Formats: sequence, structure tokens, C-alpha cells
Amino acid sequence: MSTADITVERQDGPTRGRYVVNLAPGIEAEMTYRKSPGVMSIDHTGVPPEFGGRGIAARLVDAAIADARAEGFKIEPLCSYVVAQFKRHPDWADLRAQPQLP
Repeated sequence: MSTADITVERQDGPTRGRYVVNLAPGIEAEMTYRKSPGVMSIDHTGVPPEFGGRGIAARLVDAAIADARAEGFKIEPLCSYVVAQFKRHPDWADLRAQPQLP
């Protein structure tokens, strides 16, 4: 599977959702999130080990970034992978949600 063959689907519920890539029958990669007004809090990214190193997790994050730009919401990266991606992409700084103060 090349990155050109990867199709990311967004499954959106009222308070939670996920981005998913179907890799093989019964095998998928996913990135899950919680929603609050104007913010998507990404809390998990998972790719099966046998599919690692192919850019699949990056494609999941890219899909969320594209949706945030198109729909005008911010992203709160809680998952360590997404935190690392935000550090690698300073051009995404405008999409990062500010931490909520108690």
C-alpha cells in the first residue's frame, strides 16, 4: 500500500469521532477525538505495527488539519503523536487550541 492508496474517512458523532483508514479486511488505523464548541481534542492515534512506517498516521493528522482549516475549528493535541506533529509543523500554530485554564 502506497500513501497514494490511502483513503481517510471521518466518522463524526455528537461528542466524539474518529478518522479511519481501512488497511485490510478487519484491520484499520484510527485517530480518535472529542468535540467541544470550536475545538477537536485528538486523544489517540493508532496504526497496526505491520503497517507502521508508511505515513498512515501522518495522513490521519493531515485530514484533521485540512478539516480544521475548511471548517474553522481549533485542534487540541492530546495524543503524543499529534503533539509531535504540531512541533514539526509550525505552520499549524494558528490551528492549535489554547489550553483551557481551570
